Amino acid sequence: MKLSRVLAVLFGMVLFIGTALNGPATAQPQPTLPLSDLVIQTAKGPQRFKVELADTDASRSRGMMFRTSMAPDTGMLFDFKQEQMASFWMRNTLLPLDMLFIRADGTILNIHQRAIPHDESGINSTGPVRAVLEVNGGTVSRLGIKAGDKVQHAIFGNPPKR
Repeated sequence: MKLSRVLAVLFGMVLFIGTALNGPATAQPQPTLPLSDLVIQTAKGPQRFKVELADTDASRSRGMMFRTSMAPDTGMLFDFKQEQMASFWMRNTLLPLDMLFIRADGTILNIHQRAIPHDESGINSTGPVRAVLEVNGGTVSRLGIKAGDKVQHAIFGNPPKR
């Protein structure tokens, strides 16, 4: 094998290993996704959010990675289109997040608060869910959101009224 071929193979291996360990070579957040209204009915009253809808494989896999900020009372809603077990991690995620795992009828099944940036531990639903809502870490406790609260959004067939 020619030296130039060996060097090309070695360079490719280094690039592949570096990407696998550190994330994509272009560590850029995905562009803002379409925004929609979401309301969570809590004991403290309705809590309103503007959410980006991640409803494709590509947008769900990129999610909140590489974002350096998120406005208060905004978030990202991951729509799986049908109920399934869900597992998330925080690799390449720079912000602490609260994750709300939501059933197809809009009921919050379980919540994981203050997920740690860059943590590769699995964060899992406790049963099948249609969607996951990610919001700024601390939002759940600030607004009194609990498992069993109802989420209103078009994907659950109950869009919030304006």
